[in-house]
Amino acid sequence: MNRSARYALRIASLALALGLWQLLTSRDVDLWLRFSQFPTVTDVARTFADRLAGPDYWTDLTDSLTRILTGFVLAAVLGVATGVLVARSRLAEDLLGPVLEVIRPIPAIALVPVAILLFPSNEQGIVFITCTAAFFPVLVSTRHAVRALAPVWEEAVRTMGGGRWRVLGSVVLPGALPGVFGGLSVGIGVSWICVISAEMISGQYGVGYRTWQDYTVVDYPGVFVGMVTIGVLGWLTSTAVELLGRRLTRWLPRTAQGTAARPKTSRSGAAPPPAGTSAARKDTRARPEEARDEHLVRD
Repeated sequence: MNRSARYALRIASLALALGLWQLLTSRDVDLWLRFSQFPTVTDVARTFADRLAGPDYWTDLTDSLTRILTGFVLAAVLGVATGVLVARSRLAEDLLGPVLEVIRPIPAIALVPVAILLFPSNEQGIVFITCTAAFFPVLVSTRHAVRALAPVWEEAVRTMGGGRWRVLGSVVLPGALPGVFGGLSVGIGVSWICVISAEMISGQYGVGYRTWQDYTVVDYPGVFVGMVTIGVLGWLTSTAVELLGRRLTRWLPRTAQGTAARPKTSRSGAAPPPAGTSAARKDTRARPEEARDEHLVRD
């Protein structure tokens, strides 16, 4: 399936979901689930258009994005640094490991009272909660990625005269990048959950704050506008992290779908000879030497 067909299938699935939503809510279907209490797609779209025309929506959007990006960047820097430190140093693991493992199971949203008592403003407390939510996924992923690195790479750098910082920049950080971005992908999603919850509890402005206010005044179309906004923002930020990860790990082998179905060709572009022929036997004998030569060239 080519790319355009896949995009068409994704759009069709989204349109089908919206169509089913419109059908169930417009017909007031109540089959255990009470769809009669839900606003229709047209009601939500009408409210969405009204919000886009006003300044409050964009203020809420800016505040939420500022909080999420600030907290997430802090969590990324601190999580990667702490993960590398704990994975590379037994002293750091003994000093920081027990404290981190005790704090890690605590949900970040449960730290709202701590943030209120600790920070002088709600804005700083929300950033703290967002940072805490993303910090531990990044920390754990980085720690496991660093520990999984093959020791032979570090030994090779040290044999060539490289020091500790050379090993860190040439082996540890590049080798751990796939695991780091796995933690970042998880962390950005958890950050959105916690920042919206924190805005609902103690925020002033923000998508979460506005969504909760709409709920308190029984403005259900407005509630769904907030939900759609959160979903779109979460999808955009997660996609940005994933694309950045692919960009920085271009050296990794990529598995393309459907490659097994395509016949392998030689360097000249010709198809491989049929099995059982003398040319095929010669080609089979030549492959180990060719692979070894390519390996030497890459090294």
